Amino acid sequence: MAKSLFEQLDGTYRKESDYLIPCLTMPTEEEHSIGIWGHRHLDYLKQYRRGTYTNLLTNGKLNTYLADIDRQAQERFKRLIEGMKQAQGINTP
Repeated sequence: MAKSLFEQLDGTYRKESDYLIPCLTMPTEEEHSIGIWGHRHLDYLKQYRRGTYTNLLTNGKLNTYLADIDRQAQERFKRLIEGMKQAQGINTP
């Protein structure tokens, strides 16, 4: 019997009753601290961009992506607050 493409790529199966289930594992991903902005973007991806969410998750890049989004949003938030302080003439040390 000819091997399937999955078997040709060194994939393995496990037997459950009369079915062969492929043994799949997700790539390991480095853990990053994700703040409020990262969590909000995660909710957005899950609700409105399911394909992007699944792609990032299965490629092991979701946590890194969310940490970067969180960092960018936090920097922008700080710039906005500083701009508002200057516009209002507030000087804090």
